[in-house]
Amino acid sequence: MAVLLYTDVMLEHRLRRKENFMYREKLDAYIDSKKEEMLEDLMTLVRIDSQRGEAKTGMPFGEGPVHALEAAQGLMKKYGLATRNYENYVVTGDFSEKEKALDILAHLDVVPVTEDWTVTKPFEPKIVDGKIYGRGTADDKGPAIAALYALRAIRELGIPMKKSVRLILGSDEECGSGDLEYYYAKEQEAPYTFTPDADFPLINIEKGSFHGVFSSELKENAVACVRSFQSGDKINVVPGRASMIVDGVAEDVIRAAAEKTEGATGVSFRVTALADGGVQVDAKGQAAHASTPEEGKNALTATLQLIAELPLEQSKGKEALLGLHAMFPYEDTCGKTVGIYRENEESGAVTVCFSIMDYTKTHLHAAFDARLPIGCNEENTKLPVKAAAEKYGMELEDLPLNPPHCVPGDSWFVQTLLGSYERYFGKKGKPLSTGGGTYVHHLERGVAFGCMTEDVDNHMHGDNEFMVIERLLTSAKIFADAIVKICNA
Repeated sequence: MAVLLYTDVMLEHRLRRKENFMYREKLDAYIDSKKEEMLEDLMTLVRIDSQRGEAKTGMPFGEGPVHALEAAQGLMKKYGLATRNYENYVVTGDFSEKEKALDILAHLDVVPVTEDWTVTKPFEPKIVDGKIYGRGTADDKGPAIAALYALRAIRELGIPMKKSVRLILGSDEECGSGDLEYYYAKEQEAPYTFTPDADFPLINIEKGSFHGVFSSELKENAVACVRSFQSGDKINVVPGRASMIVDGVAEDVIRAAAEKTEGATGVSFRVTALADGGVQVDAKGQAAHASTPEEGKNALTATLQLIAELPLEQSKGKEALLGLHAMFPYEDTCGKTVGIYRENEESGAVTVCFSIMDYTKTHLHAAFDARLPIGCNEENTKLPVKAAAEKYGMELEDLPLNPPHCVPGDSWFVQTLLGSYERYFGKKGKPLSTGGGTYVHHLERGVAFGCMTEDVDNHMHGDNEFMVIERLLTSAKIFADAIVKICNA
């Protein structure tokens, strides 16, 4: 009897594998046949300038994102999904009325554009050499269309689904994810969620984050002192520029210190004598994202290093500036000096970007961005920084620490998605960690799954953004394969 039972189980597994293979063949052929329609639908979305605009009644993120949501909702209705608009924060499309197993989360808002595009204009999509150009083709309108066509293929082929899937299209991913805050205040997270808004094979770990903000009230009376010092305007960007004015120190002394600092850091300095007797120092480094501070040249921390070389009088202002230099020296982008360094095999090491400085003779305001691997918490991150700040006469604002996000790499969900990736890319997939934030950071069972790969630079967030058309089709096939498996488990 046991032999017969085992044989029955094995037969069922073989039949299921054969059935899945047949589904894959049909799905692949269908998606290939809809290539031109897919591209036309993508171009419809790309033509909409969906940069965040001024909030208006019924338009929480401006007119452009609303128009994009409306257009996408029309496409979802056209392809048989039951749609709902959540007050122009997000729109959703449900595959069926069955119990929901999966959410797919993409966004239709885009980052700002410049006038430096050369292949085409940002909102005039153009196909050149197997690539479709335009703002949003890679981030994230193209991946959203790939997910929609995966659902369309499953529906129109009549592939049976035990459970449903919901496509959620948001409108504020690039500026804080206020769209999701609104949506998840009304709806429950699905058992599983993925967002096609990052990289293949799959990102299952996102570092946590901590924004440290320092402040101090000053009364600078010293003759040889820093009069003012400004650098940075975004906490998540390595500042490429900095500017300060120094009083009471000779121009040639400052110039010699600047040359020394430039040789040590690679940041360049321009020293200019002012009519009022002060000396202005302008620093030029290289900007980078806060998640990869080692890729930039931080003009702020280089200027702090220059200040340490100057013969300034002792004062509360000098103490604070030299304290910040001691805590965050130019060469340290992982928090070793301030005592918060941690490293984890799965999620990497701490990164620190000292990014904002606003200093005058009466006040100091400064901020840094730290990305935190698994194992970091308030006790081993926030408290050491607070103690160091107090040592140098500054206060650290009591801001919350955003903990790391992790969906276990050996979980059924992650392994199922990786299996779909491996089937179409023909190589083993390994879960990845990122220092950047994705659209699913706050979702317990959320991962990032596609559509970028390290071998293609899509110019995401830059000029001439594009999506490789074959990669778009492959992504739709991968998503369809994964959806069928997850919703039939």
